[in-house]
Amino acid sequence: MAVIAFFELEGWEKAHIRNRLLGHDVVFINGVLDDKNIAEAARAEVLGIFIYSKLGPKQLGQMQHLKMISTFSTGFDHIDMAACNSRNILVSNVPAYGSQTVAEHTVALMLALAKKIVLSAERTKQGNFSIEGLRTIDLYDRTLGLIGFGKIGSHVAKTAKALGMHVRIYDPYADPNLVELLNCKLVGLDELLAHSDIISLHTPLTPQTKYVINAESIAKMKKGVLIVNTARGGLVDNKALVDAVLSGHVGGAALDVLEEEKAIKEERQLVSPEFSGAFDLRTVVANQILFNKPNVIITPHNAFNSQEALKRILDTSLDNIEAYLRGKPVNLVNNKEAKGEGKMAEKEKPSKKTARKGPKPAAKKAKAPAKKKAAKKPAKKAKPAKKKAAKKSKKKK
Repeated sequence: MAVIAFFELEGWEKAHIRNRLLGHDVVFINGVLDDKNIAEAARAEVLGIFIYSKLGPKQLGQMQHLKMISTFSTGFDHIDMAACNSRNILVSNVPAYGSQTVAEHTVALMLALAKKIVLSAERTKQGNFSIEGLRTIDLYDRTLGLIGFGKIGSHVAKTAKALGMHVRIYDPYADPNLVELLNCKLVGLDELLAHSDIISLHTPLTPQTKYVINAESIAKMKKGVLIVNTARGGLVDNKALVDAVLSGHVGGAALDVLEEEKAIKEERQLVSPEFSGAFDLRTVVANQILFNKPNVIITPHNAFNSQEALKRILDTSLDNIEAYLRGKPVNLVNNKEAKGEGKMAEKEKPSKKTARKGPKPAAKKAKAPAKKKAAKKPAKKAKPAKKKAAKKSKKKK
């Protein structure tokens, strides 16, 4: 029986954890791990935390029995990895949890724009049932351009194909086999911009992708294009988008993320009571012309926030704990030595999935020229071989 301590939980999470960890000494500690309550976790062999609980040498020094940490997040920079490695403490995270959830929100925003759902609903609430100005477009036979084709982007592509859309993809790291399987088309960025009726963003925010939607890229788009962003606010230059919406070049935009959100590290922190909200998104958005435009939909970074996604975070964290207790840790983000042994199962699982992903197709492409050269050499030897065979047949005759 292991002593397992948890911080930063909601009521429904506690009940679920009790049912999953029967037979173990489970300790629930209210709030964030700090100097006042850390003593309550002193006996813990396993610790479950979120990003507001900071773990450094000082905190770890007060938990001498600690052997494993399961963080309820993808990021883990709230944990001092060097200190954990020095103590041989394993750390597991939640690699992914909301790809289908965010994809559904993306498609909902696409439909809301195309069908003018928000405008129609607001009008009828005011007792106005006029359909003037509410003519919509069909998604069927339209072209959707996806900038980014990871887990979320591929889910969006599947749904778009089911709606009868043509899907073009720009992603240097896209799995060509999956692109082909979904009957999509891999293209360059300029081609995607020029031919898409709707453009949806599904790429991380990096120095290379910052403001991928800007005045220059918008100028290359079709007049009346719709833009959807459920990824990161910094992918879109808001000033350029405002100008394009006002001019009519962009027919509408649906945004679940805004650059003004700053660096929110984990979506789950938005529903955490510890989220300070140092900035007021409503105030920021109110100052934007976009907020008052009827052809712009803004949602409060809510794409991830489904019951199922939050439960997947919890379940994956508990899976990590149970795997550790069985002696086969998974989703490890530190301790190379321990990772080497426990990682075999992880390596085997992705190998089946990544058989259709970038690395393997890339390897085949690299070998392709060698195969062609090898094919030419036997071709030269083939002629003399036929002559010898012909001589033998004459002798027999």
